[in-house]
Amino acid sequence: MAWEKGKERLQKALSGFLEMPKDVLMDYPKLTMIGNVQLVLENHRGIVEYSEEKMRILVTGGQVEIRGQQLILKTILPEELVVEGRIKEVIFDL
Repeated sequence: MAWEKGKERLQKALSGFLEMPKDVLMDYPKLTMIGNVQLVLENHRGIVEYSEEKMRILVTGGQVEIRGQQLILKTILPEELVVEGRIKEVIFDL
């Protein structure tokens, strides 16, 4: 645990020093939304729950929950996934 906190502090310091985005260096999730109809999530760790009304996706440090209607996984790749449908909520549990 102490080692992980030290590693995280070092990564944050390096991201500032090297002027690199934190999502790249620290593996944070990066979300891009197009209106309320498409969500692209980068740096995911897998799917926990999947239905037409709710998706829960593992990310570094927790989960992202997407709620809506007619949700579908349009694309799933090792580092990126695309959700389409009528997105009503995005909840971070980090």
